[in-house]
Amino acid sequence: MARNLNNKLAVITGGVQGIGLEITKAFLNKGVKQVILLDVNEKVGAEIVNTLNSAYGENKAVFIKCDITTDLEAVSKLIFDRYKTVDILVNNAGVFCEDNPKKCMAVNATAVIEWTLKFWEHMRKDKGGIGGTILNTGSIYSYRIDPFCAVYRASKFAVLGFTKTLGLEYHYAKSGVRVVAICPGYTRTKIVTATAEQEQVQQEYDKFLKTVVWQDPSAVGRAAVEVFERADSGTAWCIEGDRAIEEV
Repeated sequence: MARNLNNKLAVITGGVQGIGLEITKAFLNKGVKQVILLDVNEKVGAEIVNTLNSAYGENKAVFIKCDITTDLEAVSKLIFDRYKTVDILVNNAGVFCEDNPKKCMAVNATAVIEWTLKFWEHMRKDKGGIGGTILNTGSIYSYRIDPFCAVYRASKFAVLGFTKTLGLEYHYAKSGVRVVAICPGYTRTKIVTATAEQEQVQQEYDKFLKTVVWQDPSAVGRAAVEVFERADSGTAWCIEGDRAIEEV
């Protein structure tokens, strides 16, 4: 079933830079009513919102400072009280920190699970909501294996397993909430500049990165729109280079 973004309210974590910002712009280009951007960087957030509102119209973008690992209850209450209904949640915020497994799992996996469940409960039709879509940012590291980034990969495997399970027709039929994952390939963002855990490993990984297919964040933004428009709940989609999106 084809869906459209027109007149939808979207909440996007990590929405002021990289892939999150490109998803934001792509959604605005497709007519969303408003985007609420959540990020820890208040200065950048304010600047981005001003830029977006100048380009797309007054109050099309709103920024709320938010640490997704600690601020779920306060920020979700603020959003639900102020806006009542939310059509879309994009769990995009992430880190790449092989040397800090607790942080990596907290941001990339635990926070995604907790934010999804909170918004899923609010959106679900069988509990008074209007339904909606939750889009979780996984990675090609959610399902591919190579010798590097074991901790980061574990966090992204968790995202895919969680998304595919909660998104099953069993849950969607009752809740009316789609849960879908996008799995971008190697994307030119600040996150991929993070170091691996050992110098030798880092050198090998840097060499490896020269052999892979790269894409700009804008490609992921455009693909996220296509995934929103066509994806069934519980599916995951590879976004890699100039190729068409592909279900994985």
